[in-house]
Amino acid sequence: MKSSRVVRPLVGISCCTKQFGIFGMPNHAASNTYVEATDHLLHGVPVLIPANGPTADIATLLERLDGIMLTGSRSNVHPSYYDGPPHAEGTWEDMARDSTTLPLIRAAVARGVPVLAICRGFQELNVALGGSLHQRLQDLPDRIDHSSPMVASREVRIGKAHSIRVTPGGWLHRLAGASEIAVNSLHNQGVNQLAPGVVVEGVAPDGTIEAVNVVATPAGPVPGFAIGIQWHPENDWKTDMVSRRIFEQFGKAVHAYAEDARIGGVSAAAD
Repeated sequence: MKSSRVVRPLVGISCCTKQFGIFGMPNHAASNTYVEATDHLLHGVPVLIPANGPTADIATLLERLDGIMLTGSRSNVHPSYYDGPPHAEGTWEDMARDSTTLPLIRAAVARGVPVLAICRGFQELNVALGGSLHQRLQDLPDRIDHSSPMVASREVRIGKAHSIRVTPGGWLHRLAGASEIAVNSLHNQGVNQLAPGVVVEGVAPDGTIEAVNVVATPAGPVPGFAIGIQWHPENDWKTDMVSRRIFEQFGKAVHAYAEDARIGGVSAAAD
C-alpha cells in the first residue's frame, strides 16, 4: 500500500563556525530566523550544512538537497578568494565556511539547485562566480554606512535603513511591483566587481549593489533559481510583503526542483 504522506523538500542552510559555552567549544551554527522561514514559508525541511571545509562532500549534498539558503554572518569572506588586500585587524573571518560555501555555490548553480543567498551569502555568491568585494563600504568616499546599528533594540537593528532602486523589468521589479523598496542593512562588505553572468536587480542610493540574479556561467545559461539579496528578508517576512514574496518565490523553485527530481528518480527506477 502506497503512503499518502507528503514528502517535503530538503533545504540546506549554511552554517558558520562559532564558539559557544564557557569553554568556547567550536560549533556549527545558523540563526533560527532561517530555520523558521524554511519551516513556515518554504514548507521545507531545514538541513544545516556544517562549515567543514575540505571534508565537505559537495556532490552528496547536492544529490540530496532541493535548495540552498546561504546565510548572513558577522564574519567576512576571506580576501584571498578574490585577490583583495588583507582584512583590517579584528575583522571576523571564517575560512572553514568559505571553503565549504564557495565550491557548493558553483556546483549548485551549475546543477540548477535553487539558491537564495542572503547578506554574507550574497557576497559569497559574487566571489564564487568570479567577482570581488569592498571590505568596508563605510570607509569609501560617497558611500553610506551599511553596517549594523550597534544598539540593543532588535527592532532598530532590523528596521528599514535605506531605499533601493529596483532594475526596471527585472526579477525583483516583477516581484515587488515597485521601482523602489525599503530594506534593512547589516553589512560591511559589498560588491566591488560584479561576477560575469550576474545581473543587477537593485541598487542603494550610494551605488551599492543590493540584489542580483545569476543568469549565466561560462558553461551557458543558468538552469535554475539563483538570487542574491544583500539585506535580511528573514528578519521581517512576517510584516514586509517583499521579504515574504522573496521566500515564496524561492519556495516555488525548491518545490519544483524537488518534484522534478522525484519524477526523474521514479522514472529511473522504472527503467
